[in-house]
Amino acid sequence: MASDIEPAERDAAPAARAASASAVPAHSTSARDAWYPAGKRDLFILRELVSKDFKLKYRRSVLGVIWSVLNPLLMMLVMSLVFSFFLRYDNIEHYPLYLIVANITWQVFADSTNAGMMSIIDAAPLLKKVRVKKFVFPVEKVLFSLVNFLFSLIAVFVVMLWEGVAPTPTMLLAPVCIVLLMLFCVGLSLLLSALGVFFRDLVHLWGVLLMAWMYATPIFWPVSMIEQVPYHAVRALMYANPMYNYITFMRDAVIYATLPPIKVIVSCVAWALVSLALGYVVFRTRERRFILFI
Repeated sequence: MASDIEPAERDAAPAARAASASAVPAHSTSARDAWYPAGKRDLFILRELVSKDFKLKYRRSVLGVIWSVLNPLLMMLVMSLVFSFFLRYDNIEHYPLYLIVANITWQVFADSTNAGMMSIIDAAPLLKKVRVKKFVFPVEKVLFSLVNFLFSLIAVFVVMLWEGVAPTPTMLLAPVCIVLLMLFCVGLSLLLSALGVFFRDLVHLWGVLLMAWMYATPIFWPVSMIEQVPYHAVRALMYANPMYNYITFMRDAVIYATLPPIKVIVSCVAWALVSLALGYVVFRTRERRFILFI
């Protein structure tokens, strides 16, 4: 009798296991994932990473976030003294304001692209353990730079008061420029972070390129000097320079209370869209191989 029952039990066991397996959902969802759908989970991760970077930057600092205001002020003071005294750029109207607006605009670009380029490499320990969308890391670096930029705007208002420049309605255009600049930085950070994983020399080369780019941009020297460049092709490149257009947009809106030229606005929009599209395509086509090189 026992020998008759045992084969029946053995035959029933696979069927029972199959029935129990079919009763369990193929993709189980944790309690946290249930509260955070895919899109909201990415936003949650972005917020937490920005908060972590912000705390780490000002950890054990006596003045803390005040440095985000003091740093552009001190840089403006030093550069104003140097370039006004040695290079005689003091004939530029509201030169300290001219300088600080360009400096903070350039700085948010340089900081976000430098950090964005290293974002995937620095996140390697996390990416090897946790499944998370990789684009979150370069985007987070740009958002963190934006937070510092917003604090540095306080320094701009301080210099405006010092220079006697009153706020005007055209300042409402500044957020438009900031959004376009952030899109440009996101696209470039996606591109650099993807290429930096495979070509580590880019990490060292980018600093040199940024320095050359900075000196080719009218941050501390007058825009009128572009017309003194002897070669038409070089002048055209300097006018097409993305950072020239973003800085001109900011200066016109904040300092000169004028609407930026249409060609400047079109250039800002075009560079943002081109950078975002190129960065997205390169990042998406390379991200599957990141884990093999980080």
